[in-house]
Amino acid sequence: MSLPSTIELIASGLFALALVHTFSVVAIHAQAKRFPKHAGLFHLLGEVEAVFGFWAIALIACMFALLGKTETLHYLNARNYTEPLFVFAVMLIAASQPILSAVQRLLSKASQRFGARARLANYFLCLALIPLLGSLLTEPAAMTLAALSLAGSFFAFADTHKLRYLTLGTLFVNVSIGGVLTAYAAPPVLMVASVWQWDSAFMFSHFGWKAAIAVLINASIATWVAKDLLLALPQTLEGKPAFGLSSTAIHIAFLALVVIFAHEPVVFMGLLLCFVGYTQAYPGYQSPLIWREALMVACFLAGLVILGGLQAWWLQPALRSMSATGVYIGAAALTAITDNAALTYLASQVQGLSEQFKYFVLAGAVAGGGLTVIANAPNPAGAAILGKHFPEQEISPLKLLAGAALPTLVALACLGLL
Repeated sequence: MSLPSTIELIASGLFALALVHTFSVVAIHAQAKRFPKHAGLFHLLGEVEAVFGFWAIALIACMFALLGKTETLHYLNARNYTEPLFVFAVMLIAASQPILSAVQRLLSKASQRFGARARLANYFLCLALIPLLGSLLTEPAAMTLAALSLAGSFFAFADTHKLRYLTLGTLFVNVSIGGVLTAYAAPPVLMVASVWQWDSAFMFSHFGWKAAIAVLINASIATWVAKDLLLALPQTLEGKPAFGLSSTAIHIAFLALVVIFAHEPVVFMGLLLCFVGYTQAYPGYQSPLIWREALMVACFLAGLVILGGLQAWWLQPALRSMSATGVYIGAAALTAITDNAALTYLASQVQGLSEQFKYFVLAGAVAGGGLTVIANAPNPAGAAILGKHFPEQEISPLKLLAGAALPTLVALACLGLL
């Protein structure tokens, strides 16, 4: 292993600080009450979505001081920001009220077929059907739709935070593995699909059906645990007030086009601008767009891209040192402290890997994608939407880890043993 450069060491140190910061957001947020004069600063530093953006700025400052303007700008311009931009665009559109209303009406109609158990069916579909649809809509869109649906139908009524964390952990894991039925919907799959020549048929035959079984098992377990609460709620499930058919169709068309051009930021950002213009032209057919949440998530992911770009010096040797089976658990564990797309990207740069090794790298990366907020790119979107339902409006990383533990084990068992 070659010796890391000074800036790589600094970047890894800042990355470690960012991880500590991520696990400390609840404690930082609590300082706002102790120091009300600086409450705004503590609230900002206590936002999990702001963590990696903050430490990325620190890294950029260090790079300017040590390397100068030219090298720093060269590094920043060499990063690929497609994923943060795409998540920003798809969050804004997928969370628009006409689309959310259409999804909720479909869930409501499907759930009402179960009569007195409509709430159970709705909860199950949010944790199973929508994550699996992520293989068509992309994972960020699935996360946004599922989180918004659960926010109104479950999180607003959940009587214990234990149930909330179990639901959140199950959602994160199911979205992470639910996107592997195709070769284009999940960020960690995108990093390796073309390099390893894995198409959608390959993904479904080797990963997809196993992931689908794990999603159904996880959703069933969570539904069983939450059944007493769900059955105690009023059983009438009604979708939000219907928007005009033409308005809903236009919103869906914008979402579909953004998904189709997910790898072309010039195109999908242009489509986003057109979408924003449309919502301004017809405000009576809209609801306020979630600008703050989408911008914070984009900041989080962009910061992860900047900090993660200088972690290859230790991540690649760590992967090379593992056996084909050892990398399975290792990839799941490493995913908890770094974005799984970054992990699979680094694996795709290693030459001479066996097919078994490749399988276990990706399987471990997606199985561990629900353990932390940073483990999978769509997770910050779900955290931004559902975080308001937790104490101090912050998600505890350790409690999330506990809530995601069982769903992760189920995913590891299905992907590793079936």
